[in-house]
Amino acid sequence: MRAFDKHAIEVSHVPSVVLMENAGRGATDVLVRELLDGDAANARVIVVCGTGNNGGDGLVIARHLLLRGADPTVWLCGDAGKASPDARVNLEAWRGVGGEVQPLPAGSSLEPLKEALGGADLVVDALFGTGLDRPLDGFHADVVRAMNAATAPRFAVDLPSGLDADTGRTLGVAVEARATVTFAHPKLGLLTPGGAALSGRVHVVDIGVPATLVAPAVATAQLLEKADLAAWLPPRAPGAYKNAAGHVVVIAGSPGKIGAPQLVAHGAMRAGAGLTTIATWSEAASAIEGNVLEVMTARIDPRKATESLDAVLAQKPDAVVVGPGFGLGDDARRAVEHLLASWRGPIVVDADALSMFAGKPGVFMASKKAILTPHPGEVARLLGKTPADVEADRHRAARDLVAATGAVVVLKGAHTLVASPDSRIVVSPVACPALATAGSGDVLGGIIGAMACALPPFEAACAGVLLHALAGEAWARAHGGADRGMLASEIADMLPQLMSRSPPTAPRA
Repeated sequence: MRAFDKHAIEVSHVPSVVLMENAGRGATDVLVRELLDGDAANARVIVVCGTGNNGGDGLVIARHLLLRGADPTVWLCGDAGKASPDARVNLEAWRGVGGEVQPLPAGSSLEPLKEALGGADLVVDALFGTGLDRPLDGFHADVVRAMNAATAPRFAVDLPSGLDADTGRTLGVAVEARATVTFAHPKLGLLTPGGAALSGRVHVVDIGVPATLVAPAVATAQLLEKADLAAWLPPRAPGAYKNAAGHVVVIAGSPGKIGAPQLVAHGAMRAGAGLTTIATWSEAASAIEGNVLEVMTARIDPRKATESLDAVLAQKPDAVVVGPGFGLGDDARRAVEHLLASWRGPIVVDADALSMFAGKPGVFMASKKAILTPHPGEVARLLGKTPADVEADRHRAARDLVAATGAVVVLKGAHTLVASPDSRIVVSPVACPALATAGSGDVLGGIIGAMACALPPFEAACAGVLLHALAGEAWARAHGGADRGMLASEIADMLPQLMSRSPPTAPRA
């Protein structure tokens, strides 16, 4: 964003104060629409501003709220004499339209602010923006806590104060917002589980220059969009037949864990695979065969595991998914090692097939088309870290795992990441809590497996992650915005409509 702003100011010759005006006006539009039901008249709004450019954005918001009939009050946290140049311009503009500023110098009592917050209809957080790089403590931390204690909803400007813009970590303490407006582009920290929890609904507004101006040159990551699916899912030819549609082999399951492979297979079939075979231990296969109609089965003899696998692979499948419910014993480990070394096609590796190699990520180097789909705990085990380490910087953790394995990595969670050995990294636009259900990851593995029948590993992972996320959102909408209660099989059942050429309609709840 610093590079983007620099280009806009120095090359496009758009003055920085104009960028701030556009940002503040766009933020006001969102604020009024989303949190004031479209009518700002008489709304009591407390705008807590810092002395940097984030505070300048807040001052623009206050001025536009005043012009729309609201009753905004600005509280300036810090020394006005140390305000940034653009913030100083907007401070004078605020005063010039009759606005008053309540000073809040460091060390002063917060009781007046708390009293004002108690009578507010809305609180605007314009304290710190993307430039914050240290934990909040002392006076500023107390200001954030005072905002969080208010019963009125909070609206964050650019990102909640106290949130690390790059990693989504909380820097000591952070504002808990109902909604956040961010400028020109989403910030990485907003697209993390921690960032999603603090920022609420995120809105991106333009600042008066094309968003694509310098993005390809400076972007850290790309955001998946629904429109991307058109390139990955071209219309199927009228003469298509099942073998041409792709054959996914699912190597998964064990006694007592027969649901996982069935969910993988269900996800693959619903995502368009023409054929699916579940290859599993003999005892598990006997139990599965009574449950499946469209899926074939094959037995793995633990005494001849490699021969059994070779027989399955001799069918020349287009993609393999391995791991869910497969077990962590020596037989399972030897089978997965053989598969990684001998199978040259795309392979989606999940669950047990990840956990069995804790601290040994190099084993995946044997495969040239591996797609790993770990959750943070599995990443931590592979890299010898803790889940907290992974969540503290998900982008770094994903890149580290790519470097250690040579594989495409899908780091699951709210705003799932997909990272590639060629340094590409994309972020899912969706953080859907309804997807937190048993078997959700199994279905994802199956979807990616189906996509890998026709797409390169990175694109297959991207398409699978996006379809899985959109299916969760569609289910939630169909169930009145529910954030729980989804069954994993229902994720798969949403896919055909999402992949159709016509606009999807939500099924009846």
